[in-house]
Formats: sequence, structure tokens, C-alpha cells
Amino acid sequence: MTGVAIIGTGVISERHIEAYAAFHGRCRIVALCDLMPEKAERLKEKYHLEDTEIYSSFREMVKRPDIHLVSICTPPFTHAESAVSCMRAGKHVLVEKPMASSLEECDEMIRAQKETGCYLGVISQNRYLQDNRNLKNIIASGAVGRVLFGQVESLWFRGREYYDLWWRGTWEKEGGGCTLNHAVHQIDLLNWIMGSPKTVTAVLSNTAHDNAEVEDVSAAVLTYDSGAVVTVTASLVTHGEGQRLVFQCERAGISSPWQVKSSRSDRTGFPAENRETEDRLLKIREEQPPLPYTEHAGQIDTVLRFLEGGETPPENSMDGRLALEVITAVYQAGFTGRAAQLPILSDSPFYTKKGFLANVKHFYEKKEAQSSEGAVEDEKTCTN
Repeated sequence: MTGVAIIGTGVISERHIEAYAAFHGRCRIVALCDLMPEKAERLKEKYHLEDTEIYSSFREMVKRPDIHLVSICTPPFTHAESAVSCMRAGKHVLVEKPMASSLEECDEMIRAQKETGCYLGVISQNRYLQDNRNLKNIIASGAVGRVLFGQVESLWFRGREYYDLWWRGTWEKEGGGCTLNHAVHQIDLLNWIMGSPKTVTAVLSNTAHDNAEVEDVSAAVLTYDSGAVVTVTASLVTHGEGQRLVFQCERAGISSPWQVKSSRSDRTGFPAENRETEDRLLKIREEQPPLPYTEHAGQIDTVLRFLEGGETPPENSMDGRLALEVITAVYQAGFTGRAAQLPILSDSPFYTKKGFLANVKHFYEKKEAQSSEGAVEDEKTCTN
């Protein structure tokens, strides 16, 4: 039985609790940690975690020998310190996205992982959605040929009030805007399918949130060694919202949510419908194995199988680092006005958190923050 602890009892921690509950015969939540213990108590009561202990210090909590795996569900600026401390205490770690506040912090976490031999994973739950898995498998199979052009969309809507919370909308605490905290999921999926890009160019803006330092719109163009070009668009001003990945390949265009279109060239070079290819790809899609678990539960299942039998999870710390590296490249390109080359090396001013903060643009200054009970609780949750 795997003993699980959760650090941070904000909204996202509930997704972890619900996922672990799907495997009640394989794991048990033995501890919740929050500097506001009453928050943890409310969660304990809500999910009927009768035998779960409450802690206000994660350093005290990880001394327990019956904790094997720790979920870190606090904001990004706390991830590195918490993860490194847990691994040095001999605990495996699963950290929420984004992995950390800087590439330097990611590398500190990976060094601790290598030194301790602990597992370090970063949540990438959208890999465990059936349409996304089908898209990945079909492209990897070669059935559609080489990817030529892609469109990645992470389109959300958040009102001005969203940034009233004290840590949101600040470069230091939140680490970024829609590119980091919303598009990270789509960027991870893009990396999963395409690997690392070669160059990134970008434009960033804050169009509607004058109580935030960070961007609420970004548009980037990524190039690959294969010659493929992919656009990545992130927004917090999109009415109706919507997330989409579209890949135009040699034989067809396929997307998630699922859609397939195939054209063949007529004698003049104009498109003619290619139903034969569309039908064949639809058949391949229908033959894809169903996922036994989805979203957080899907990823947590793979981590538990690793702890139970040594089966290496497909997701690891390098996936989380690559997602942050591409996002960092978007910021570097957007704020310098020059294409960013990958990999981003340690001599880049955007590699460290200090250098990053010195080089980003404050679209607005955050002069006020919500002082409600909820905001105060979130602040204390994030303090170690």
C-alpha cells in the first residue's frame, strides 16, 4: 500500500484526492499539509479521510516513514524548495504544473532526483484524454505522413477579478500569464507529439487586465528540424473558450478534439475530397485502445504502478522541464524581439529566476490585491 501525502489544499489538490480515491486498494492518503490547518481539515471532512493526519509543516510531515509519494499542489514559486526537500527525505514526488519558476529551479530539482534516486514527475493530465492519445498514436504510426504545419490553441476567458488574488498576475509569484499557467497543458501535448522545437518567435500583450503585470495574450511561431512550423496561441480574453491541436500532415489533417480531413490534388492543383484516406484514418482511430483511467487518475495510475512494480512511468521530470523551456523561449523571444534558439543554456538571462524577473515587461503594476479570507488562506498555503 502506497502512503500518499499532499502539500497544499487549494482547489487543484481536490483533483489529486479524487484521483487517489480511484485506487483505494493501492494507496492511502495519510497526510495533508497546509499552513492553514483548518483548510486541510475541511478537505479531510469533505472527502471522509478519517485516518489522515493534518500538518502545518511539510518538513515535519515528510519525517513519517509511511509516506512514499508526495503530491505538491502549491503555486509554482514554491515547487522547487518543496520538491527538493521531499526527495532529500526519500519521498517520490508528483508536482503540479508548471514544474517551477525557472529552468535553473528545474535543474535543481532534477539534480536532487538523480542524487536521491527518487521519482520526480510533473502533472500532464491532458496526455490521458482519449482524443489526445489517439492524435499522438496516429501521428507516431506514420499513417498521416510527416507533420507540415500545426496550430495549437489555448483559449480561455478570465475576468479582471481573476487577478485580484494576491499572488496571481505577478511575475515573481505566478511566474507568468496565460502562456505559463494556461497554455502549459497544450505546450506539453505539442512537445509530446513533436519533440523540442528549434526556434521560437513570439508576441506578448496584456489587452484587458490592468491589475496584472503579466500577459493575457501571446502568439508564437515554432520551427522544427523537420521543417515543420507550428503556431501556439494563448489567450485569457476568448469568449466561449476552447483548446485545440491541429496538425496538417502529408496525407491528412487531424486534430483534437477529433476531426480528420484529407485532400488530394486535382489536375490543376486544387483540392479534391479524399474520402478513402479519411475512412482509413477513422478506422485506425476506432482501433485505438481505450484508456483505463483519464486525466489525473490516468497519470497517477502510472506512478503507482512504478512504485508497486518498477514499471517506468512514461512521464518524467524532463517532460516538465521541456514544457517550461518552450514557455521560457516564448517569453525570451517576446521580450527581446529576437528569435529564441533551443536549447536555452545557462548563460541566457532568462535561465535564472533573477534574470527572468529583470528582463520581463510589466504590462501593468499590481497595486492592490484581494484581502478576503480566501486570498489570505491561499497566501498562507503557499508559504513554507
